[in-house]
Amino acid sequence: MKILIITPQLPYPPRQGTTIRNYNLIRGLAAHHAVDLLTFLAPGETLAADNPLLELCGRVACVEQPARTTADRIRATATTLTPDMGLRLESPAMHALVRAWCAATKYDVVQVEGIELAQYGMAAAGRRIAPERPALVFDDHNCEYLLQQRNAFTDLRRVRRWPAAAYSLVQWQKLRRYEAAILQASDVALAVSEADRRALAPLAGDTPLTVISNGIDTEAYKPQPAVAPSSTNLVFTGKMDYRPNIDAVLWFAHEVLPLIVAQEPDARFQIVGMNPHARLDVLRGQPNIEITGAVDDTRPYIGSAAAYVIPMRIGGGTRFKALEAMACGAPIVSTTLGVEGIGATDGQELLLADAPDAFAAAVVRLLRDGREGRVLRRRLGEYGRRFVEATYSWDHIIPQLESVLAATARKS
Repeated sequence: MKILIITPQLPYPPRQGTTIRNYNLIRGLAAHHAVDLLTFLAPGETLAADNPLLELCGRVACVEQPARTTADRIRATATTLTPDMGLRLESPAMHALVRAWCAATKYDVVQVEGIELAQYGMAAAGRRIAPERPALVFDDHNCEYLLQQRNAFTDLRRVRRWPAAAYSLVQWQKLRRYEAAILQASDVALAVSEADRRALAPLAGDTPLTVISNGIDTEAYKPQPAVAPSSTNLVFTGKMDYRPNIDAVLWFAHEVLPLIVAQEPDARFQIVGMNPHARLDVLRGQPNIEITGAVDDTRPYIGSAAAYVIPMRIGGGTRFKALEAMACGAPIVSTTLGVEGIGATDGQELLLADAPDAFAAAVVRLLRDGREGRVLRRRLGEYGRRFVEATYSWDHIIPQLESVLAATARKS
């Protein structure tokens, strides 16, 4: 097949959820198909001559991300039905490239990666001329309207967050319409979990929805040497300007960590990830908390964790952080939402807790120096590793995607 993939960010290096998914899908598809790539560059970013995407893809073209001011966003929120995410990457240069490449090349599939690029998919769908038209595949990385709904309900609980809640309430309604439009314009849509597929189904009309989950490179992420019995590291990894991650670590630091420290005074919470938001500044200087910022490799931190914590209260999709931690053999404590859609079992691959006291109690079980703590950490790590090897290896996921694309291309 000849496939055009459009991504919101340069997929390599794969440092966070979107780029991890996009890079591995491209790498897997390029092994057996001809793949071209259109993508956006962040401010100051360049496509280096040794970037492996240039080897994987037949053609790669990049457009700089458009700049939008806060005033632009406020004005658009008040004056247009298009959600903020639908305007974030609006670019005449990208529209021109999509038109030119689709006119010059007979693609079997045009695959659009995420709601931020929906306008390019819908424009391509509007220009279709049978029987030459390519199939349009929309890869919905999150059920975005549901994410904003959860954001709104979470922020409504705190008066200081009411402006953010108001923003999310507006975006929730806009995204519901917008997400329905791109789903219904597509020949097939991809969801990353069964939970997302069910949430998107009422919007999709007659468009088939297929689950193509996120995956993990099980060779790159391997168990580290056993955590020392004296380890008290509690580790969270993620992009730290992402609203669900910010909410998660603030909730954990304020509501859960004090309960842990009361029983385990040496417990140390490490927040590992790029772009720490200013909302996290209140945690700086606290003796039991470390904010690392960007690191070259998160695996040593995950490997050092006596407990890898996923205290998510908002968000959707499939959590790469959970897959990475399980692949590394780290013992996990998570909220139910933190591993939604993954299918892991409480008490087998991880421990689940949603209330602060229950979450703290689960972490303390893992921090115990005695035999019980060591056995529990080892058992959760071993079962977690087996689980991702059997279910979430890219070697299992890519053939599923190829089958969907082939069937969709034949129908177009």
